[in-house]
Amino acid sequence: MYFLLARLLQATVVMLCVALVGFLVFQFVGDPVLSLVGQETSVEDREALRESLGLNDPILVQYARYVVNALQGDFGISYSFNRDVSEMIADRLPATIELVMLSGVLSLILAIPAGIYTGIRRKGGVAQTIMALSVIGVSIPSFLLGILLILVFSVWLNWLPSFGRGDVVTVLGVRSSLFTWDGLSHALMPAAVLCLFQLGVILRLIRAEMLEVLRTDYIRFAWARGLPGQRIYFRHALKNTLVPVVTAIGLQLSSLFAFSIITERVFQWPGMGSLLLHAIGQSDIPLLAAYLIFVGLVFTISNLVVDAVYVLIDPRIRHGAH
Repeated sequence: MYFLLARLLQATVVMLCVALVGFLVFQFVGDPVLSLVGQETSVEDREALRESLGLNDPILVQYARYVVNALQGDFGISYSFNRDVSEMIADRLPATIELVMLSGVLSLILAIPAGIYTGIRRKGGVAQTIMALSVIGVSIPSFLLGILLILVFSVWLNWLPSFGRGDVVTVLGVRSSLFTWDGLSHALMPAAVLCLFQLGVILRLIRAEMLEVLRTDYIRFAWARGLPGQRIYFRHALKNTLVPVVTAIGLQLSSLFAFSIITERVFQWPGMGSLLLHAIGQSDIPLLAAYLIFVGLVFTISNLVVDAVYVLIDPRIRHGAH
């Protein structure tokens, strides 16, 4: 319990630091008053607006107010859309979550068995082919891979749509496009692009950990005792590869939120990435600051989940936590 409480305290400090960076971006990159009023506004009116917004208060007071507002989901008004930033994020976030979930599930389904197989049969032809393909997947830029998929599956074969999100329906109170074939067909190619890089990284890590564990003395002792190969591979070897693998999986899946920008742009996916690109192009500081805090929150929560999984899978950490 002490282990998780310490990690929670660290996560709180991290988020306060991320909020500080977001506040500094919001405060010192451009003038919020100039972005909210026109050129014809008098100096007196601008000063009155600055006073009403609390921009004349001490920096620490403004930072505390910013943190309190952020905890309540209030990130200000978008300069370019003139809408509440929280509402805009709420509109775009489900699309990004769909893409991340689908690509994450595909990555794990393919990477875990492939990594185990290539670790066990490392000299086989199939294993060598899988490793070669994983290198290609890591090496190809996401925008190029997306264009190639569109060319093959949309232009040449006409199997999948080339852009957009597709139909959105509500099932059991959950609104998503993945519940329809139209929505799923729209998501397959962008999810595959995001999946391929994660797949190569996770696969190669699992393989490396399996190779290292299979060389240890207790695995040799297990073979000497005559234990079945399935039990040695999946109960003894795989279990001891989980801690570094869980770390990598947690970081890789959380990075999908931060690095799906180019993929969303290529496929015109209406998610957080396209919103960020618009904010950069229009110098929309409230949107940029809110996106920064959102990405920091995703990584922080991911690390907390990984730490909680550590306690479950590693008896040494679990006993130390007590």
